[in-house]
This record gives sequence, C-alpha cells and structure tokens, in this order.
Amino acid sequence: MAVAVLNTADGRAKTALSRRYAAEWFASREAGRPLAIGSALPPEQPARPDRPELLAPRDVPRRGPGTPAGRIALLHAVAHIELNAVDLHWDIVARFADVPMPLGWFDDWVKAADEESKHFNLMCDCLEAEGSHYGALPAHAGMWRSAEETAGDLMGRLAVVPMVLEARGLDVTPGMIEIFRKAKNVDAVSALETIYAEEVGHVAYGSKWFNFLCGRQDMDPKEVFHGLVRRYFHGSLRPPFNDEKRAEAGLPLDFYWPLADGKT
Repeated sequence: MAVAVLNTADGRAKTALSRRYAAEWFASREAGRPLAIGSALPPEQPARPDRPELLAPRDVPRRGPGTPAGRIALLHAVAHIELNAVDLHWDIVARFADVPMPLGWFDDWVKAADEESKHFNLMCDCLEAEGSHYGALPAHAGMWRSAEETAGDLMGRLAVVPMVLEARGLDVTPGMIEIFRKAKNVDAVSALETIYAEEVGHVAYGSKWFNFLCGRQDMDPKEVFHGLVRRYFHGSLRPPFNDEKRAEAGLPLDFYWPLADGKT
C-alpha cells in the first residue's frame, strides 16, 4: 500500500489513494484484525507529475506575500511541502518495515500520511479558488534530499524530518496565517489553521518514536539527536522558534537551541 502511494505521480490521485489506504488500515484496526505488515521496496524517489518544474532552491523565484501573486506562490509552496510529506510518511512505513515496531508506530504514520493528504487537497482547493493550481509555478527540488540521506538510518529520519523539518512548520505557520488573515482570505486561513493544529501531532510522533528507540537501546535522546542533526541536516537551525508548540510536540528547549545559529 505504501509503495503504491509512492509510485502514484498525480497529486490528487496520490492523496486519494493515500486516504483510501489509511481508511482501510484504521478499519482493520477497529475490527481487531489489523492488516499484515509485509515488505516492499520503496522507490528511491517518489513518482511526481510533469509539473511543477523542480528547481534548485536558489533558482525558485521569490515573491513577496503582499500581492495576490505572492500569496498564490505561498499557497503553492505549502502544497508542494504537503505532497512531499505524504510521501515521507508512507516511505517511513515501507522503508523501515524490517525494524520491529509496535502497531502504534503504523497507526501514527498512517494517520500522519492521511492528514498530509488532506492538507495537500486543502491547499489545492485554495489555489484553484484563486485561479491557479498545483504545478502552475516552479517548486523546490531539494524536498526529498533528507529522505535520501537517511534512507538507511531510521533514527536519522526521525530526527531530521519530523523533529527538524516539520517542527520548522510550527515556527512559520502562524506568520502565514496572519498574511492571509490580513488579505481577508478566510478559506486559506481556515486551511492553514487546520494544518497548524495537526502538524503538532506529526512532530510529536517523531519525538515519541525517537525517544522509544533511544530507550530501547539505552541511549541519551538529546545527545543522539544532536549528533544525527549535525550529520544529516545541512546548516544550523534558525530561530525564532515556537517554543510553546514545540514543547507541546515533545521537543524540549535543550534539544534544538544548542543547534541554532551554528552553536555547538
């Protein structure tokens, strides 16, 4: 199921399949007959539509959010992030299926994938309401880099994707909500508020299972986290941080502040 989602190129089709499989998983859990955890080889990179054109980060045009075109670009960027998140969550299910984990592990990442699928569709709806669509603008080509670099390291994947990249979303989303509130775009505000509320859970899943794996191996989570972020994340973490929401997601201050601005 996870690999089928990863191998589906069209964003709307990918997320429809994602949501269908998530519903099947949770129906099986509620019936007391959980689907068997099999094995399958995920692709090195997920299938992608012909558009958007993927560019190096420095080549993606920068548009200020003070104009309608700038706000469309912002919605498009968020849609691109959410589509990558769908693949990241299904990839962690398939790629590390050989690691013995409780069924709650699968519950969490399937739920996260389902919610990211909803988020992508919310952003697409907002784009279409503005006369645009996903694929109309270029997008960041580096979104999958962290997945590739942590393909053989489950704890590295947890450290970098939910606990760094998704935690960054908790820092920046309130500012995006305010941009669309000022523009009186009620639908975009509502969609981003949904994303903001649910992303806390995704960061929390990363923190929970990272600590679980550290405990299983009798390792200090903070020290392991610092080492993995320095190994796999390119650059320092950038404040300001949303300390309150990060704490709600299980990220203490001493996990991320020592990594900010090149501190050691």
